Amino acid sequence: MQNNMIDEIINTDKENLLEDTTFIVDIDDKNTRIDKYLSDELADVSRSRIQKLLDEGMITVNNNKVKSNYKVAADDIINVHIPELVVPEIVPEDIPLDIVYEDDDIIVINKPKGMVVHPAAGHYSGTLVNALMYHCRDNLSGINGVLRPGIVHRIDMNTTGVIVACKNDYAHNFIAQQLSVHSITRKYYAIVHNQFNNTEGVVDAPIGRNPSDRKKMAVDKKNGKRAVTHYRVLEQFGKFSYIECQLETGRTHQIRVHMASIGHPLLGDDVYGSGKSPFNLCGQTLHAGVLGFIHPTTKEYVEYSADLPEYFQKVISRLRNS
Repeated sequence: MQNNMIDEIINTDKENLLEDTTFIVDIDDKNTRIDKYLSDELADVSRSRIQKLLDEGMITVNNNKVKSNYKVAADDIINVHIPELVVPEIVPEDIPLDIVYEDDDIIVINKPKGMVVHPAAGHYSGTLVNALMYHCRDNLSGINGVLRPGIVHRIDMNTTGVIVACKNDYAHNFIAQQLSVHSITRKYYAIVHNQFNNTEGVVDAPIGRNPSDRKKMAVDKKNGKRAVTHYRVLEQFGKFSYIECQLETGRTHQIRVHMASIGHPLLGDDVYGSGKSPFNLCGQTLHAGVLGFIHPTTKEYVEYSADLPEYFQKVISRLRNS
C-alpha cells in the first residue's frame, strides 16, 4: 500500500516487461481510441509508451499498422509486442550543486534551469540524480529504483528552485506521506501573459495523465485527476503579470496547465503557450521558491527557500522599466 502511494506521488512510468499479447475487442469497447483502449488494458504501461509502440509498428490491428487515433471495432485483433527496455548504466558525475540544506536524512537543492531531475529517455547524464550520486555516494533512498535514487518529487527541466532528495528510505516514506495528503508547502513564482482582474484566485480543475491531452484540452474534466492551484498577483506590467502560486496538489505541469487554462500561459512556455517572448527565454519562467515540510527526524516543520534566478530577475526589471 505504501509503495503504491509513493508511485502515484512521483507519477512514475514504471512498466512491467510483457511478452507478445493479443486482445480481441469487445463490442462494448468499439469506437475507443486504440491508445486509450490499450492504456486501460495494460495498466502498467503508460499511454505515451503505447503511442510510441504504435508509431514503431510494435502494435498491429488485424496485422495492419495503425495510428494512435485509430478507433477500435468489435472483434478487432490487436497484437502487442513490448520489447525489453535497455536501461543504460547511470553513473555519478561531478556536477556542482547549489545546496540549500543538508543533513543525514535529506538534501535540499536549488536546481538550475535546464537540468533534468532524473535520467529518462534522451537524458541519461547531466541530471540531478547523476550529481546526487556523486555528492551523496551510496547515501540515497532506493525506493524508486536505479533511475531515481533519492527522488521523491520533481520539477520540470526548465523550472528552477528548491527540490528535496532523501538519503534513506525512512525519510523518503515520511516525506512521501506528506505529499500524498497535500500537507507540504510549495510556493512557485511565475511571469504569465495578460493582466488579471482579480488579485487572487483558485484554479480547481482536473488534469489528464496523457501529455497530448493536457496540451490539447489544458484540463481534462472527464478523465483527469483533481488538481488545485492557488494564485496571488504580486505585480502587473502591461501585458504581463508576476504571480505567486501555491500548490494544493502536485500534478504534472500543474501550474503551466492551470494558468494556460484561464488565459494566462507562462511566459516562455513552448508547450502550453506560444513560447514566443521578447526575452530570448529557454522554456517557462517558473521558479520553485519555497518548500516546507515536517522533518523526518526532528518532526518539526522546516521551510527552505531559493532566490529568483538571475535571468528571472532581469526579465522583471525589464518589464518594470518598459
